[in-house]
Amino acid sequence: MHTPWPPLPTTAAPKDIEWRLPRHARSAGRARALFREQAASWGLPQDVTDTAELLLSELMTNAYRHAKVPAGREIGARCAVTEDRLRVTVTDASATLPSPGTASPDDESGRGLALVAALADDWGAAGRECGIGKEVWFELATGPGC
Repeated sequence: MHTPWPPLPTTAAPKDIEWRLPRHARSAGRARALFREQAASWGLPQDVTDTAELLLSELMTNAYRHAKVPAGREIGARCAVTEDRLRVTVTDASATLPSPGTASPDDESGRGLALVAALADDWGAAGRECGIGKEVWFELATGPGC
């Protein structure tokens, strides 16, 4: 008599993912697309996904525009989900920590970190413990009542 194989275990999508992207203007758009796809697989609420996508784009753009680093350095983006939080971290090879600027009403840029500070539940920046450069991160609540 043939005994059937036991069912294969089902595995959930990873709750922590990282991308390495070239230091290029198009990388912000690529990071948004990768994040949207991952957020859908994780089942994140749409409002959290929309906000995180915007803030990720701001941090990626800052890393591209302001990190004065040697050619060939990459920008890292990491997204991790727990039961009630999403944490997004962007790393680059510059040790210079960002600070929110003050943009005038006519300025076309300079509001990215102010936007992060206004929309994220928490955010920060620090030198990387292991490696060159810095990391800038934000967190958003994902659980009930977020």
